[in-house]
Amino acid sequence: MSGINVPLYDPRLVQPMRDELTSLGFDELRTPDDVDAVLGATTDTALVVVNSVCGCAARNARPAAALAIRHARRPRRLLTVFAGQDAEATARARQHFTGYAPSSPQIALFKDGKLAFEFEDETIADEVD
Repeated sequence: MSGINVPLYDPRLVQPMRDELTSLGFDELRTPDDVDAVLGATTDTALVVVNSVCGCAARNARPAAALAIRHARRPRRLLTVFAGQDAEATARARQHFTGYAPSSPQIALFKDGKLAFEFEDETIADEVD
């Protein structure tokens, strides 16, 4: 996979989209090693958001993630990868989304180290609307 981690967009323009989740407590996973350190090694519940620059992420995924963590019962780990920016980390995270095609945005819930539920871009829109 080496060499595919060239950002599609100027990182300065994307930073506010990253900040929208990190300001809520999401940890960014920027490399495949970052992904493996968490998704391959923890049994904590984890919510993973595949962030992106698309309108679906802006209108649906990031607001849905913000709503999801307002509840008293929430995943212990809040994680995010950025499609089109951190391609290698995103590809590695998607390897854990077994049974689902790549989608941007995408939200996955892990429990006991296993994928428990996954929202694809169309499903996220239905849940937020």
